[in-house]
Amino acid sequence: MIPFAPALRHTALVLAIGASALLSACGGGDPVVPFVPNRVLAFGDENSVITAEGRKYTVNALSTDTNGAKTINCAANPLWIQQLASSYGLVFPECNPNAVLNPASRIYAAEGATVSNLAAQVDQHLAGDTFTSKDLVTLFVGQHDVLELYALYPATPAEQLTASARAAGVALAAQVSRIADAGGKVLVSTAPEISLSPFAAAEDLAAGDKSRSALLTALVEKFNEGLRVGIASENGSEVAIMLTNELMQTMYKFPTSFAGMSNITTPACDEALAPSVLDCTGDTLVTGATATNHLWADDTHLSPNGHAYIGSLAASRTRANPF
Repeated sequence: MIPFAPALRHTALVLAIGASALLSACGGGDPVVPFVPNRVLAFGDENSVITAEGRKYTVNALSTDTNGAKTINCAANPLWIQQLASSYGLVFPECNPNAVLNPASRIYAAEGATVSNLAAQVDQHLAGDTFTSKDLVTLFVGQHDVLELYALYPATPAEQLTASARAAGVALAAQVSRIADAGGKVLVSTAPEISLSPFAAAEDLAAGDKSRSALLTALVEKFNEGLRVGIASENGSEVAIMLTNELMQTMYKFPTSFAGMSNITTPACDEALAPSVLDCTGDTLVTGATATNHLWADDTHLSPNGHAYIGSLAASRTRANPF
């Protein structure tokens, strides 16, 4: 497992102190049973997707057989949801190299999903299943809501776009409440900080200033504001929020505090060799790049190292939360 950076260690300490205080307030005499899910149910966009072929929207790992043939190794370079599930001894059917019998975890997430798509994913689940107190339900979405709104600028005023971003965050909060009310334990991520991406840097370069990344920052902030306000009344026994945007900001500001990270600005994948990030492997990287030394796999998707730190945060957050 990737070791915690100082920022994550500090976060873990604060959460641990908070959990200790909570137990003391409850009397401290009753035994505390740690939350251990029976399955992880992943909703959202491609940050939580493993294809049927075991490919992911990041740098895909390869295995070489005795004949020199290379195949995708879905267990290596895990996504954040894989790391979270693995911390509880769980796997997803899309990546089950040890042939675990009938893995119960499920991925409903899909490429390009927005909050409205996530609501449809929840509908899909409830059409044939339920949520229980042993379900750890992950919601990771918002990036495409922000990018879709950004694409409307400047034809649509920035003030109108940020208001729509906030409304999208409120709509995500409604799905959090819907799942919690149905019995599931929810881990919801803030929208990732897409304003730090190579895409945002290219937009600034084309504009000749920092106005485009500033707008993306404002959209992310308003989305996350709507989410926070929307779940403010939710009980910690049902809902936990993961501050992915703040973690990414820390990674961007202090990359050397995160093991292996040395490039936070440019993609690791060579677009000429891998037109799609799904095609990106250890054999299609730019010179000097590895799966761990870059923050970004391509213009908008995180590297395996980025996923590793988010996965560590997710595992820590679910254990510190009083589910």
